[in-house]
Amino acid sequence: MEITEQEFQAATLRGEEVRGRGYAVRADYDSRQNRLVVDLNTGVTIMVPVHLIEELSDADAKDLTEIEISPAGTALHWPHIDADVYVPSLMQGIYGTKRWMAAQLGAAGGRATSPAKSAAARANGAKGGRPRKRGA
Repeated sequence: MEITEQEFQAATLRGEEVRGRGYAVRADYDSRQNRLVVDLNTGVTIMVPVHLIEELSDADAKDLTEIEISPAGTALHWPHIDADVYVPSLMQGIYGTKRWMAAQLGAAGGRATSPAKSAAARANGAKGGRPRKRGA
């Protein structure tokens, strides 16, 4: 598939626009606090717990120590686990696919406690608890 000069120029401009908002100049894994630390050219530092990043959530600490920064600074790569993270997404608070992030949010909501949730659980327990599932 060939691209035209016009398509190439448009892609170059889009890349420059993305990079103009900030790009990684340094990236480290903080094993003590289990988080990714990314320094941007703008002077901003992003720190994200690795369990919040889909590509890294199941990785071992030893696999997270080697991080490569793409030449444009817009992507991070972990060669030991063949994982990639897009820096502009980190800057926007997007740590995975919509489905994965929704599942994380749902799991956190299910663990949440509130007076209303506690009262409902007590009322349900007083009625004998959750009904048993019937075999199909």
